[in-house]
Amino acid sequence: MLATFMEVLDSTVVNVSLPHIAGSLAADVDQSTWVLTSYLVSNAIVLPATGWFSSVFGRKRYYMASVVIFVVSSFLCGLAPSLMSLIVFRVLQGLGGGALQPISQAVLLECYPRRQRGIGMAIFGIGVVFAPIIGPTLGGWLTDQYTWRWIFYINIPIGILALVMSHIYVVDPPYLQRGVVKMDYIGLGLLALSIGALQIVLDTGQRHDWLQTDWIVQLTLVAIVGLIVLLIWEWYSEHPIIDLRVLKIPNFPSGVLLMFMVGVALYSSSVLQPLFAQSLLGYTAMLSGLALSPGGVGTLVFMPLVGSLVDKWNPRYLIMAGFLLAAISLYKMSQYTLDISFWQLAYPRIYLGVGLAFLFVPLATAAFAFVPSERTGAATGIFNLLRNIGGSFGIAAATTALANRAQFHQFRLVENVTPFSPGYISWHASAVSTLTASGQSQDAANQTALALVYQTVQVQANLMSFVDTFWMAAVLMLVLIPFALLLKKLPRHDEPIDADNA
Repeated sequence: MLATFMEVLDSTVVNVSLPHIAGSLAADVDQSTWVLTSYLVSNAIVLPATGWFSSVFGRKRYYMASVVIFVVSSFLCGLAPSLMSLIVFRVLQGLGGGALQPISQAVLLECYPRRQRGIGMAIFGIGVVFAPIIGPTLGGWLTDQYTWRWIFYINIPIGILALVMSHIYVVDPPYLQRGVVKMDYIGLGLLALSIGALQIVLDTGQRHDWLQTDWIVQLTLVAIVGLIVLLIWEWYSEHPIIDLRVLKIPNFPSGVLLMFMVGVALYSSSVLQPLFAQSLLGYTAMLSGLALSPGGVGTLVFMPLVGSLVDKWNPRYLIMAGFLLAAISLYKMSQYTLDISFWQLAYPRIYLGVGLAFLFVPLATAAFAFVPSERTGAATGIFNLLRNIGGSFGIAAATTALANRAQFHQFRLVENVTPFSPGYISWHASAVSTLTASGQSQDAANQTALALVYQTVQVQANLMSFVDTFWMAAVLMLVLIPFALLLKKLPRHDEPIDADNA
């Protein structure tokens, strides 16, 4: 769990430091976003292939090597003298970090007997869900108090501790026989091409106006065609780098689909709320990150509790409760105004934090309930990839909806700001009178009043766009509630799993 926490934390802690990174390395903010994109691309490529690499090199050896690569590249990121070198080191860091989540989850699934898997998934879930919540706060604090380079240096002691613990406690399972396995070069190439293109499109598409930009269109086509060819090739390959046949196992495809949507909810809300606080309320990066902390407390408290309930209650009903709590949280966020207090901003996160505990633990337990041990490595890679891709989809959809709704509301508001509107005439006259009384000339007062009107329209349009986006996300969570019924009832503890039929 420690390595997982470190890797997921690193995925989110960098966000708030991008302006500082750009200024320090003489780059603009748009160029600095490749610090995020490069990591996500290399990370996404490794995730689904983790099971194959574990079978070739051995799980313990591959896991420890990944931790070493992650720690060394974190140190190099902190030393990076230029933006290009930082991007290269982030690619290396993503290659090391990609294996940490799926292997950690596979180890925990095998450490606990089936009747206690909920507890194991609760331990894993604390790292996966809690890290994105505290990431912005920690990143803001380190950047403000020290320098952006410390957001990478902080990984070093955590990584060393994880390396020591994995050397002591992680063992290769008896079914994992290392040996010479034919390399699926075509599959690996298709994986890198398609997943890499998809991640770049999702991460940069909104900034470049999506399909209005030629290279975004080209990358989208590469991603679509590449994914189709990859799926066909891997399905029929004798030694696939991604074992897609795990999707035939009961509960797993439904669990993957629902976990994709959990990724959408977790990452989109974790981006929208700090953005609202900073852009409209004037909060600092650290203070806006602190507004996420009540959700982290809810997750920490309820994750172990839900883990103990999974064995006693039907996981489908726990998942439905989780989606309902997430919907309530997002609905309350849609009630935000410009004069809310810090507590009014932060407390809806409690519902979301508790809801994520009710979602992640039973969903992960149900998804892997019928997966045989020898196929857990392949399944965890796909499971975590889809959650991360869901997060990318969620962020892309949320930021796009935010921009589109802001344009829509600005257009509608401007329609009412005319010289013939009684409300506008009254407000303009009052503003000009106040400004001239303060010493401005008539012409200057008119110009200042017009600027104030435009600023007010922009602020109100942005506020309404946040309200709309939170509301749409809440509706999505409600729509997903009945989909929990797609999951089958968990097998009895004494019921064997037929690996061949699975």
